[in-house]
Amino acid sequence: MFNAVWAKEGGNGVFLSKHLTSIRKRFMQQIIRLTGLILLAIILLSCSFNPEPSGQTNLVTGAERTGLYFPSLLNKRVALVANHTSLAGNRHLVDTLVSSGIQLVKVFAPEHGFRGEAEDGTHIASGIDSKTGVMVVSIYGRKKKPSPEDLRDVDIVVFDIQETGARFYTFISTMSLVMEACAESGIPFMVLDRPNPNGFYIDGPVLESGFESFVGMHPVPVVHGMTIAEYARMVNGEGWLKDGLQCELIVVPMLNYRHDILYDLPVRPSPNLPDMTSVYLYPSLCFFEGTIISVGRGTEMPFRIIGHPAYTKGNIEFTPVSIPGASINPPHKDLLCLGFDLSYLADSILANKRLYLQPLIDAWNYFKGHEVFFTDYFNKLAGNATLRKQIQAGLSEREIRESWQEDLEKFRIVRQKYLIYNQ
Repeated sequence: MFNAVWAKEGGNGVFLSKHLTSIRKRFMQQIIRLTGLILLAIILLSCSFNPEPSGQTNLVTGAERTGLYFPSLLNKRVALVANHTSLAGNRHLVDTLVSSGIQLVKVFAPEHGFRGEAEDGTHIASGIDSKTGVMVVSIYGRKKKPSPEDLRDVDIVVFDIQETGARFYTFISTMSLVMEACAESGIPFMVLDRPNPNGFYIDGPVLESGFESFVGMHPVPVVHGMTIAEYARMVNGEGWLKDGLQCELIVVPMLNYRHDILYDLPVRPSPNLPDMTSVYLYPSLCFFEGTIISVGRGTEMPFRIIGHPAYTKGNIEFTPVSIPGASINPPHKDLLCLGFDLSYLADSILANKRLYLQPLIDAWNYFKGHEVFFTDYFNKLAGNATLRKQIQAGLSEREIRESWQEDLEKFRIVRQKYLIYNQ
């Protein structure tokens, strides 16, 4: 009896075990299939909304964080302020927006144009982008600000351009004017934040009232130490737009950014800033643009070398030539210049976190009494009439730098209110 019962129960147990095993197997197959679908969706979403950060693997730019701002652009007529640096991963943001179904109605093209093919200071023509068919509206030349008509068919304006961190780099002026136009038309303005390659220090004279121009619109030092979005917050918050207007400002921040980290730009920010050495030297050497001295435009080393045909000393010779897309008519074109390779200063700038005036002072001391050295443009770059007078009066670099410190400290206090990132 016992054996019969055991056999019966055992038989049922084997049957039940096989049945449960079959159910368990089918269940696990469904789980695996469902898990696979979920993983596939995650991968697809990752490809669409989180492309690989460009230039630095652990830093994600605002443009690359599409999941944060695409929802705000859906069913909106979007205008984009962009140039060749406007990348989401390795893809131009225009292509990303269009392929994602965003209604991109126009692109506003600043200095250097939408594709970055125009030299500094060249008028940019409006037209149609041949790759996408999107309308391109120039906002460089005589027209630097979108008109109410330009914004009539726009619901939101997005700004995404790589900056260099120098006051006289004109894209912050372009941004301010577009913000002003948006404020006047009641249109939201969105900034996709990007790192400031010179964001690890603050230095230079603060622009004084009466010296505003397109190469310096606001009372900030030459090196302001802010990202483009932080700068936009300051412009808005301090009432620097026309008539104290404020725009509806939307910021898409970066991930893993600090002001004290160094960031290698994945693409040159402009035709005459071809590498990081030139980017680091730019705040110091741009002052020479207001003098008779060449900064190497029309050569392979712009903003790394200085020279002049009348120099009789130096460690480098160069002849500026016409370079389409960079410098068509560079200073001292086709003339042999003797001068100095200042590339070595980049290491000092990184180490000491300050700009350098000594090359400018040395050049003045060489040419003073021989010919006119400064041009009228110099005071616009300096943001005051004081720096020129200080150099002409023979003040040392240390004495000149000391004269900036009180204004720099006041600026730091104001700047602190608008920072997005801790360091």
